[in-house]
Amino acid sequence: MFTKNVGTIDRVLRVVVGLALLAGFFLNDASAWRWLYLIGIIPLVTGLLGTCGVYSLFGINTCKTR
Repeated sequence: MFTKNVGTIDRVLRVVVGLALLAGFFLNDASAWRWLYLIGIIPLVTGLLGTCGVYSLFGINTCKTR
């Protein structure tokens, strides 16, 4: 469906950052801005799928194989 354009290191970093942001959402109950941590869903999903829409827009490819 989508072409893979996110490399291995990029994918690992995206998953780690996504999980860290989502953990912040669940661990930070008192903050009024807590919902901003949900932005972690984006790097998590792009890391798991291996494709990034913004990379496609700009023609960036960090994946060694196509």
